[in-house]
Amino acid sequence: MKLRITVLCVTTFVSLFNGDTIEADPVSDSEILERISARMQSPEAATSLLFFTQDERRVTFKSMHRIYPTRSVEVNDNVYVLNRNERDLNEASYEVDGVRYTVGDFLASPYMKGFIVVQNNEILLEKYSNDHSETARWVSFSVSKSVTSMLIGAAIKDGFIRDINEPVTYYLPRLRDTPYETASIKDLLTMASGIEWNEDYSDPDSDVAQAGGANGIELVSYLAQLSKKHTPGEVFNYNTGETNLVGEILRSAIGNNASTYLQHKIWQPFGMEYSATWLLGSTGGGETGGCCISASLRDYARLGIFAMRNGVLPNGTETLPKNWMKESTTPSKGANYYGYLWWLGEEGSYSAQGIFQQRIVVHPASQLVIAVHSNAPTAIGGDYAKHLNGVIEGLRTTLSK
Repeated sequence: MKLRITVLCVTTFVSLFNGDTIEADPVSDSEILERISARMQSPEAATSLLFFTQDERRVTFKSMHRIYPTRSVEVNDNVYVLNRNERDLNEASYEVDGVRYTVGDFLASPYMKGFIVVQNNEILLEKYSNDHSETARWVSFSVSKSVTSMLIGAAIKDGFIRDINEPVTYYLPRLRDTPYETASIKDLLTMASGIEWNEDYSDPDSDVAQAGGANGIELVSYLAQLSKKHTPGEVFNYNTGETNLVGEILRSAIGNNASTYLQHKIWQPFGMEYSATWLLGSTGGGETGGCCISASLRDYARLGIFAMRNGVLPNGTETLPKNWMKESTTPSKGANYYGYLWWLGEEGSYSAQGIFQQRIVVHPASQLVIAVHSNAPTAIGGDYAKHLNGVIEGLRTTLSK
């Protein structure tokens, strides 16, 4: 028998989500994990988490390392301190479709799992749902794309890559004599390779459903058979497969796995608080460059601070090339709202975004970082996404004064 659960404040729940309710099984997380694991053993079953139930996603998003092959990204004793200076921001307001709401309304959403606001290295607000915590890891999905972009910058700084105008085939020769022959690393970073790709998360036959988690030979073989539609560098087309390809380029360039590189270039030297994991294409395989680093909420925020500092470590060491983040967050030719795997906002703000509404939002002008763990009802769009966008903008406006 299933229970129908509502949020603590029924009035807020109805006003924010039009009376929707959540179906929750009266079973433990371990039982849900067993159900998912059993299903994945069946070759006939659809295993993409895009099509999991709401409750299965809730458990999976915090348990990726128990379900899929991952590689660890370890911490050391060096922690980047975020001082606490909590403010009562619950009454700060925002607007959606002409109606005013408060931050408190948003934080009562059943889809919000973790929300943190950091300004000038101070935690102003940190909130978790009852089944989540400050130590829990949560999958980032395409937030990882922006991390991979920064690792490409680190590889340039270290001399493994000359510059982003180098051809893709220099690092991945198997793509010679394919439509990728004329594409550069920059074309992939700006989602403008010119290759046809379908990123429809609701379609089980789309490219992203078929190969969004592919790596290695499987990924290269899949991409090689796609058609060229535009001149490289001209037209934006969101493509998770090609960000996994950026991961392939990174590993080829550095001669190592991406998790170890992330650990030694960012995670440990910058001072992340908790270990992370990165999804692999297969057991013992390569990291999925476009997806699925699982990390704590505070470490999401620290990644935002790292980006805002242009990769300068607390000891002054420069991890990224000078002006790398400025170049990364400059509008690309194909889309004035997208840079090098970063979404661009107003007043110089930028963000890393993942499906089901994972976020790292950076506003350098006010030294503000907002990070979010979510289990939204839909992969993209929907009422929750509207409210998340609204509350972020409302807080940015409030805290920029």
